[in-house]
This record gives sequence, structure tokens and C-alpha cells, in this order.
Amino acid sequence: MKQPFSILVDVRWCLDELQRDGRITQKEVNLVSTTPRRKDQLSLHPLEIIADFRLPDQQNPQQTLNLAALTSWLAAKAEIPVFRIDPLKVNVPAVTAIMSYEYAERHRILAVASNQDSVTIGTDQPLYTDWLDNLSHTLRPREVRRVMLNPEQLTRYQAEFYRVTKAIANAKGTGAAEATGKGVEALLQLGDMQNPDANDQHIVRIVDWLLQYAFDQRASDIHLEPRREGGRVRFRIDGVLHTVYDMPQPILLAVVSRIKILGRMNVAERRKPQDGRLKTRTPKGLETELRLSTLPTAFGEKMVMRIFDPEVLVRSFEQLGLIGDDLDKWQQMAAHPNGIILVTGPTGSGKTTTLYSTLKHLATDEVNVCTIEDPIEMVEPSFNQMQVLPSIDLTFAEGVRALMRQDPDIIMVGEIRDQDTADMAIQAALTGHLVLSTLHTNDAPSSLTRLHDLGVQPFLTAATILGVMAQRLLRTLCPHCKAPTTVDPDAWHQLCAPWKSVPPPQVYQAVGCEHCRDTGYKGRVGIYETMVLSTDMKRMIGEGGTLAQIRQQAYREGLQPLRLAGARKVAEGITTLEEVMRVAPLG
Repeated sequence: MKQPFSILVDVRWCLDELQRDGRITQKEVNLVSTTPRRKDQLSLHPLEIIADFRLPDQQNPQQTLNLAALTSWLAAKAEIPVFRIDPLKVNVPAVTAIMSYEYAERHRILAVASNQDSVTIGTDQPLYTDWLDNLSHTLRPREVRRVMLNPEQLTRYQAEFYRVTKAIANAKGTGAAEATGKGVEALLQLGDMQNPDANDQHIVRIVDWLLQYAFDQRASDIHLEPRREGGRVRFRIDGVLHTVYDMPQPILLAVVSRIKILGRMNVAERRKPQDGRLKTRTPKGLETELRLSTLPTAFGEKMVMRIFDPEVLVRSFEQLGLIGDDLDKWQQMAAHPNGIILVTGPTGSGKTTTLYSTLKHLATDEVNVCTIEDPIEMVEPSFNQMQVLPSIDLTFAEGVRALMRQDPDIIMVGEIRDQDTADMAIQAALTGHLVLSTLHTNDAPSSLTRLHDLGVQPFLTAATILGVMAQRLLRTLCPHCKAPTTVDPDAWHQLCAPWKSVPPPQVYQAVGCEHCRDTGYKGRVGIYETMVLSTDMKRMIGEGGTLAQIRQQAYREGLQPLRLAGARKVAEGITTLEEVMRVAPLG
């Protein structure tokens, strides 16, 4: 239904209506009206100006009239719903094709969703409808739906969406050709001069946008994937991949080439995998390492960038979720002057973060801490770090052999992959060094039998291993929207089986809000299974005990498996049953 009037709301109108609705008093109207505007406020939306005063809501004195509350109020006045933009869910090429940037900026509108039947248009001036008839006619037969946007979101994403679309459109038309190596299905396109150059200013702009976007969304990995029909950009956020953007394949390959240049990789070599690293600054001003890895695929070169945020990589044990009995056991092991401590778990389970954080605590002026890594994931001034270089036969085993001549106290070996590395780690432990390393196994007990599978003699394992810690990362519930619920007893017993555990009276479920991009989760926390080797356990291992025997002995000595650790996090309201079942292995 069309409104009988079309107006642009201003500060005066908003104040009068807020007072009429009983949300503010005359005193507050006078305060806002008589306060001079700063220069930086001249371009702000009326709601942003009023929100700056943090006025108390007279209908709910415990809350202030912030921008979110004022946005909801104005949307209710206009009888349209409020819409939160989740940039990961917006099809940017589709929505920016609906209208020009100039038209969107002039009318303070932005297309936020589009399908065969309708187009959703967001605005922060819901009573202004001069654009509605024109756009409805242009988009016919699709229906135009209006929604209310937070003015800050509209300003930000209007500029961001159109800027990246313009950069990609301009990059398509640069005319500078580059051999893109399209892989096994290369097609000869006569007269093709549309492949952009990696140094083109538009490609530079796209790369800058991509990295800023990843930092803003708390991504841990950026995937650039060429496909048959185009290129796909995906971010891994809290352990889950999200598709961010679909861009033309030549643009994606030029972006990959640009990043290879920045990472000092061989741009001309597209037939074999390469590794590199890149240092940049986040919007917060923190120096951040990116580990680059390329892979030749059927449709071109795929790249994955792993982001090593210094705020994440070295954390306190409390921030990691390593607390209570697990922390006591871990510190007990780390206090030994010699022996081997293993951290185990799949890729991306936080093993490196645990090791870096532990070494940071151990690295005092009185000790020499040396590491051998593949690659060095973050340069840390308090360690002496060396990188594996297979091209010159500098392997983990050779690295440990060299480090033992460097008078070390503590050695970190990035990963025990083979018998040579395991043997050298054991030699280092037997000659009086503390060795920390990682293995890829499902739980703590199975890491001991993995060493035996690599060829290590059981009596050497028993003599050198101090303990093993298995870990996983669970997504934590968003504190802004998590809601209490009752626990399903069957699901709880399934999670804790075969250990008997009483279900808690209340747990929490994921809901979803603007703070967590409607996922219900924000951030991750570790769960741990810490096994310290007792005298009885060492005797059993030295006698060649089986995995089942070792596991049963560990449980008798009080080992709490990962699923029980996860169940505790559920009972504490930190995560959900579903998340623990997804991440933690079966007991």
C-alpha cells in the first residue's frame, strides 16, 4: 500500500515523534536541539546524531536509545521490518546490478537480496518513497519489498559493495593480457584480451578489499578456488567455511598472481605447489602473518591463505579454555627439565596455539628455547626459530640434530612425521632436553601406539614420554543471543556414554543475531584430554601393552575423555550438545 506522503526525516521530526511516543522528555529534546553539531556530524543520519547523546529510553529506563533501538523505532513508525546485512550472505554482483551506485546513493537505498520473484531494497529513510514507483516499474514483474537498514550499515555496505563490483568490472576491461594457465581444460579463445594483469590497480584494490574483509569477519583462512564456470572466494570462520564472493575466473587468477608477487613466490610457475608468507597490518594496526599455499587444479591455481593473528596465536591458558585439572597436569608436565610432551589432534584443532602459548610462558632469560617448524607460523622474538627446508635436506630430524648442538633447554618440533624425527626427539629427551611436539591422532592414548607404528621401541617411549594432551576447538555460543533450553536426556547419555553423567537442569541453544551473523556462535574454545604417564602406565607401555589396555589404564587413573570435557562446556553454558557431537571423537 502506497504512503500518502513522502518525506525525508530530520533531527527535528525524529525528536518530536520520540517525545510524542513517550520515549524522551522535553528536557532531552532541548538538549539535542541546542547542542551545536560538530563538523563530522554534518553528513550523519538524524538517528546517528540522536544516538550519540545516549538518551535513556523513558519506556525502559534501564536501556539507552542507541542506534539499534532508534532504527527499530523508525521502522515500526513506517511499518516495515528491520533488516541486518550479513555480507557473507549477500550476492554482491546480483544486488549491485539492480541499480547504479549514483542512484542508490542519491536515494539512500541499497538492494540487499534478489530472486526470481522479488527484490528487497533497504533504506534508512523509510518515509521517503520517491524512488519506489520508478524502481517498481524497472524491475517488473518482480515485486519490490522495502526494509529498514541501520544507517551505519547502509553507509558502509553501499560503498563497499559497489567499490568491489566496480574494481572487478574495471579489471575485466583493462585489456592487459596474462597467461592464466587454465589447467586440463584450457580453451583457445581467439581474440581474448580480457585477462587482467596482476599489477593492475583494480586487482590491487580487490586484494586489499579481500584482506580487510577477512580481518573484519575474523576469518582464519581465505580460500581462492578456480572453478569451471568462475572463481569462488571462501572464508573459514570459527572452523566453518562460508562462500563470500563469486568472481570471474580470470580475475581470481590475477588476484592469486598478485598475492604470489606480494609473498615473493614464483609467479610464472603454476604447475607445482608453492609456499610463501606475507606480513600485513589488520585494521587495528596489528602486524599479522599470512601463510600462503598454492595448488595446481583442473581449472587453474588454487590458493589458501592462513591468517595467524598475533592476538590469537599467543594467548593465556584461560583464554584457550585450558583450566582446572587439565591445566594443573599440563603445567606439571611442562615443569620437567627433560622428556617429551605431545599435543595431538587433527589439523586446525589449535595445537600450534597451545604450543606457542606454553613456550611463551617457559621462555625466560634463563633458558634457551629453540624451535624447528614447517613453516614458521609466527615470528616470536623470545624463541630461536628454524624452518624446515626439504630442498636442501633440512628435515625435522636434521633440524633437531643441529639444534642439539646449540645448547638448548627446550626444543619444539613442529610435527613428528616419521621414524627419524621420532628417534631424534627421543635422543634429545634422553640427553636432558625438554621436547614439545605434535602428532595427528584422535585421542591421547592412541598417540603412544602411533609412535610404535613409526618404529619407536616401546621401552624408549616409556622412558621419555612425560604425557600427552589431545585437544579440539568448539565454537562458543554467542553471549548476545544464546537462549536457555532443556536438555534431551537421551542425547546427553549418548554424548557421555559409556560414562554415567547426570544431565544438567538447563543448557543453552544457538539462536543467531547480528553479532554472530545469525550462526548462534562466536569464537572458539579448546577442550582437552590430558594424560600424564604414571609409573604403572610406563611399565605397561614398556611391556608392549595394546591400545585398549593403555586406554583402560588411563581411564582408571582418571583420564577424562574429550567428550566429557565437551559435556562440561555444555553444562557451563559455553557451547551446545550438537557442537560437541560434531567435533569430539567417539569415546
